[in-house]
Amino acid sequence: MSRSPLTLEALLVLDVIDRKQSFAAAAQALFKVPSAVSYTVNKLEQDLGVELYDRKGRRAELTAAGRLLLEQGRQILRASDLLTSQLRQFASGWEPELTIALDGVCDSRWIYPLIDEFNALQTQTEIHLISEVLGGSWESVRDGRATLAIGAGGEVIPGVDKYPMGKIPFVFAVAADHPLSRESAPLGPEQLREYPMVVVSDSSQSLPARSSGLLDGQPRLYVPSMSEKIRAQCQGVGVGFLPHHLIKFELERGDLVLREVADPKLPQTHYLIWPQGGAGKALQWFIERLKQKRWEQLLAISG
Repeated sequence: MSRSPLTLEALLVLDVIDRKQSFAAAAQALFKVPSAVSYTVNKLEQDLGVELYDRKGRRAELTAAGRLLLEQGRQILRASDLLTSQLRQFASGWEPELTIALDGVCDSRWIYPLIDEFNALQTQTEIHLISEVLGGSWESVRDGRATLAIGAGGEVIPGVDKYPMGKIPFVFAVAADHPLSRESAPLGPEQLREYPMVVVSDSSQSLPARSSGLLDGQPRLYVPSMSEKIRAQCQGVGVGFLPHHLIKFELERGDLVLREVADPKLPQTHYLIWPQGGAGKALQWFIERLKQKRWEQLLAISG
């Protein structure tokens, strides 16, 4: 495989020539003699076998090939600068990026002030937010899709460190005009089986899919997120248990009503989870901040 004649130094020379609008000014900015700048350009043209500058006029102008090389070369220079910065950052203990998975039970509004506080540290760590549901939250950390998951509930899996953030209460809710809103309570299994249960699809890719609050023989409507489950139940196309903190507005507005059921869903413990031995400074910063909070504090701003 032949070695490319393109070097970061040559790309930098082209970039400075364009920004300074002359070979002489570029040489001064680069602390070089003009002949050294001209030599770099001529050698690059010779090695590539293309003309980068049209020298017929009073001033050399970039050819189409030269403009293409300049534009693409600037992307390479930016990528090089970013990589250098990330390597220096990595050496200092700050991760180049941190992916945070928010479980479907989370109201994402409270995470942004925390991210804003982190950004004020100017660490250059990029934060990526993703959404997961049920087993997907655990799996995302175990399999490396996320470095931190917030709100993971259900059965604990091995291979991750965890911290219990508290219990989330679930309530049975139906649309205000749904037939179940008029039946005598507590609602029994025989009454619930007549209507579709709205279920948020488990986002795990390899773990067995999880579900909760389902009755054998009951029709089901699978939706991709908790927000879609709430919307579907407000429209009356199904029923089911919902995190109480996520439907305060719908309850106050009268879109949903609570119904007592014979077999209620108990409050579930939800966890903050991260890889075992995770030691990056950004990860540790978020873990420590989140350990200082409880779900009742976070849920208080919802609705």
